[in-house]
Amino acid sequence: MIKQTLRPRRMRRSEGIRAMVRETALSVKDFVYPLFVVPGENIREPIPSMPGCDHLSVDKAVAVAGELFALGIPAVEIFGLPEYKDEIGSAAWDMKSPVQRAIAAIRKAVPELVIVGDVCLCQYTSHGHCGQLSGHEVDNDATLSLLQKVAVSQAEAGADIVAPSDMMDGRVGAIREALDDKGLVHVSIMSYAVKYASGYYGPFRDAADSTPQFGDRRGYQMDPANAREAMKEVALDIAEGADIIMVKPALAYLDIVRTVRDAVHHPVAVYNVSGEYAMVKAAAANGWIDEKRIVLETLTGMKRAGADIIITYHALDAARWLKA
Repeated sequence: MIKQTLRPRRMRRSEGIRAMVRETALSVKDFVYPLFVVPGENIREPIPSMPGCDHLSVDKAVAVAGELFALGIPAVEIFGLPEYKDEIGSAAWDMKSPVQRAIAAIRKAVPELVIVGDVCLCQYTSHGHCGQLSGHEVDNDATLSLLQKVAVSQAEAGADIVAPSDMMDGRVGAIREALDDKGLVHVSIMSYAVKYASGYYGPFRDAADSTPQFGDRRGYQMDPANAREAMKEVALDIAEGADIIMVKPALAYLDIVRTVRDAVHHPVAVYNVSGEYAMVKAAAANGWIDEKRIVLETLTGMKRAGADIIITYHALDAARWLKA
């Protein structure tokens, strides 16, 4: 018989032993749950491409926020569908729009919940792009002043964090300046610093009615083939005042998450995006996978790669499973 001195299996023999030596601990405190708010009252309508997610009127969003907080989920990110759209997306900073009203209502009803406002224009522009157009190009510098208005409006409504997702150059610095000029120095910026032009966003565009009317977003979102460029974006956003750095999407970019985590001391967030979510839901609905096991394994992988914060549509289910 061969003498085997080193036996790693000793540390896997029981759940108790595995728990003692487990290197990565997934927690409900890691999660941010996205909410999609819409005009109207008493509305909770399923989003077909994202099973388990709904379009919510402000009153229903408040109720869901209370449910999330009771489960221990510490934060929500608010997205919205406006009552009107125009060329510059002016509904995005209208204090009567669903996002601003939802932020204010959730702040009042669940004061300890952390509220993140998504700062972008794609849901609000008639053309579906993330900024002001000059011909068929998004005008980077003209868009910055619009993003400043969006961020300030969300902060004044009660957001703790604003999260610019537009990928305009210089937007973090512009938003920080606008917030500070309004005395909103306490409001944090979670930058979508590393946001790739990804096919994984498809269901979100259905949920947010934000599909571009022409072209695509490859002129301002990152090329999926690029890794070194990610660190350039991260360095720029940190220099401009970002408090949290995000990588989006998560699942196909865990190498980027690890590179960012190893390079910076800022908190790192990932966005477990709609396409990643929808694929799991579709496979589970067909009985091809164990949904609970796959979801918790996937989220653990994101945490293991270095994410401190995980924005995920799985948050409600995952919170219940972790508490079970």
